[in-house]
Amino acid sequence: MADTEQRAVRIGSRTVTTPDSITVRSPFDGHEIGRVPKCGPDEVQEAVAAAKACLAEPLPPWKRAEILDAAAAAMTRHRDELAQIIAEEAAKPIKTARVEAERTVITFQSAAIEARTLVGQVVPVDGAQPGEGKFGFTLRVPRGVVAAISPFNFPLNLVVHKVAPAIAAGCPVVLKPASQTPLSSVRLQEILMDECGLPPGWLNVVPGPGGAVGDPLVEHPDVAVITFTGSPEVGWGIAAKAADKHVGLELGNNAPVIIEPSGDWAAAAAKIAVAGFSHAGQSCISTQRIYVHHDVIDSFTEALVPKVEALVVGDPLDEATDVSSLISSGETDRVKGWIDEAVDGGAKVLVGGALEGSVLAPTVLSGVTPDMEVCRSEVFGPVVAIIGYDDFSDAVAQANDTRYGLQAAVFTADLDVAMRAAYELDFGGVLVNEVPTFRTDQMPYGGVRDSGNTKEGPHYAVREMTRERLVLIQR
Repeated sequence: MADTEQRAVRIGSRTVTTPDSITVRSPFDGHEIGRVPKCGPDEVQEAVAAAKACLAEPLPPWKRAEILDAAAAAMTRHRDELAQIIAEEAAKPIKTARVEAERTVITFQSAAIEARTLVGQVVPVDGAQPGEGKFGFTLRVPRGVVAAISPFNFPLNLVVHKVAPAIAAGCPVVLKPASQTPLSSVRLQEILMDECGLPPGWLNVVPGPGGAVGDPLVEHPDVAVITFTGSPEVGWGIAAKAADKHVGLELGNNAPVIIEPSGDWAAAAAKIAVAGFSHAGQSCISTQRIYVHHDVIDSFTEALVPKVEALVVGDPLDEATDVSSLISSGETDRVKGWIDEAVDGGAKVLVGGALEGSVLAPTVLSGVTPDMEVCRSEVFGPVVAIIGYDDFSDAVAQANDTRYGLQAAVFTADLDVAMRAAYELDFGGVLVNEVPTFRTDQMPYGGVRDSGNTKEGPHYAVREMTRERLVLIQR
């Protein structure tokens, strides 16, 4: 895909370009992919006004569901085109990008179900003497305009995770896509409006810098809901600025997995060879810290290292590629610096650790310590660390010793150990005999601490974007 002209966005019923552009370049080789408008406060004001106007003529639930069903079908038709865009702008290997495009189908389908079944509940007011002769129930109604701020690492599916539930809930959206990867969002908007029947104003796309677009969007008095995926520092800053709004944050993680002697360490190795390096580790649930019992650590390591060594590094548009570039040279330098820091501190590189052209090779470390950045922070790169342990309680304590708490996992054949993990691992999700990187798009997906406060998945997101209105009837 190549385009030297600015790609317009839609704000309300208007097709918008701006004097200045955001130039989107390939993280792999730097070539220009396209240009989009560089929006600012004026476009934000226009977009919020257009979204707010939609609330005066709400879409009935059946119509929302019809649009979402059409969107699911459209995502299937456009899968290869969308995967190509993702691969180019995010350097996501094309076979992985294709999976991301396919996942949007499930997200739209699940949101359509929610649109058709969104109901409140009966309130048993007559269970107390003052409620005698009265009937109470609640309706679920839209909170209002949704501000959606999305990241670069899943430039299509994480956008759909915000847009589809908002449509299901009856909430119009103003979307600020990541400046590195806005083309997926622009194309999504075109498809929804031109092919799926989404009326003007229900999805307004405003690419631009955080200060010029993000801040006025977050602070706008007519925005009722903010849904943000990104770094903890930015996320908590948004929450502080928007105390009068409903704010959902999906932030960072440094996902741990514990491998017990009874667990299937060979299966764990096979899964981690994918889960630690898919999209170069740029996922908030990318497997990062691997705690392996000393009884099986040698066998596990001998199984994992050759699998990581065999990963194909290179051009994201090559069907054979497993791992390509990080989103920017700055991120590559940061992650490489963390690896070097660990080695200087006594860690050992078992495989990888060096650049292959613009790509940081998939890296497995041993001998790390909890104070190293590769353990205590979110690497967001193609790096995993193996740490040995003797006692399960110690492994749990090390896994919990983090500012993050999104997902964790354990491999075990012992039901008692699995239940201990479920109760003792302090994370939003605990997976047994699966890596912490696993998810389906209808799963609840919430974190604790610096992993945020939101639950994703259409069922949960729709409820974040609606509120209950009490209706009381005197019989």
